[in-house]
Amino acid sequence: MRAPRRSVVRRTVAVAAVLGTTLTLAACNQAAGGGAASSEEFPSKTVDIMVPAAAGGGWDSTARAMQKVIEDEDVVSEPVEVFNVEGGGGATGLSQLQKDEGDPHALMVTGLVMIGALEQASSPVSFEDTTPIATLTSEAEAFVVPSDSQYESIEDVVAAYEKDPASVTFGGGSAGGSDQLVVAELMKAAGADPSQMKYVGYSGGGEAIAGILSGDVAVGVSGVSEFESQIEAGDMRLLAISTAETQEVAGEEATTLQDAGYDIDFSNWRALVAAPGLSDDAKEQVTEVVDELHGTQGWKDALEANGWADFYKTGDEAQEYIDSEVDRVAALYEDLGL
Repeated sequence: MRAPRRSVVRRTVAVAAVLGTTLTLAACNQAAGGGAASSEEFPSKTVDIMVPAAAGGGWDSTARAMQKVIEDEDVVSEPVEVFNVEGGGGATGLSQLQKDEGDPHALMVTGLVMIGALEQASSPVSFEDTTPIATLTSEAEAFVVPSDSQYESIEDVVAAYEKDPASVTFGGGSAGGSDQLVVAELMKAAGADPSQMKYVGYSGGGEAIAGILSGDVAVGVSGVSEFESQIEAGDMRLLAISTAETQEVAGEEATTLQDAGYDIDFSNWRALVAAPGLSDDAKEQVTEVVDELHGTQGWKDALEANGWADFYKTGDEAQEYIDSEVDRVAALYEDLGL
């Protein structure tokens, strides 16, 4: 049976009431922390992946591997661009990301390096100023020297440091990051004083490699993948890796710090975050795209080619892990006197 006719006036009032309720609910949702509204499917324009460091490092290679797989596997229909923002161990890039609040197309590769750098610098920006999407990879840290170095083993380096900390200069990623942190843990495990460390932080992997090969620093420290080609070419000598489990590097099984007698099992991890203030719907859509990326054969091939371990977490699990790492690193820096 057809419903009775209503007057135009009553119909207008009803529509206005519904519209008013809808707007009120939307405003309440945003005020309660629901983030910026997302009324369109992701992506609706170019996806920008920021690397908050110079080209050539682990963040850079991760972002560019993601870009290649997304394009090769047709994960999204819109373009994906990667760009670099240097400075402050990632703090400069993180500050820039904040300006894109609510925009799911503004993404950034980050990880343990940034947590340490922000902690050491007492930065006004933090991981609370992002929307965590996923942890992606983990990787052993490598201790390397130029092929003509006087140091033949990691024990030689530790012995020289114990005798005179000023005689051994270490170099790697940004000061305060995972590269410096693993050196500090090594010296603590050896019974030496980590706070005496001389460390040079470079803004990107290319600069770090140049500094190591030129002799500006005595020992280089970074992710295995950043040094493997130089090790394979014979320009660098691998002294040890930081994980308890060994792996092949440049065709040979690597010595671990535990093999050398130091009780350390340390991995550097990387993650993807979005701008702060994303709505739940926008966060879910970005995560779905990263899920699809993670499931491709292209991404599995990238992990193998770069020697990265799959360290995939999303949603609450990713958020809780990153929060726990922020707390852990803060405690470590206090404990190590850094």
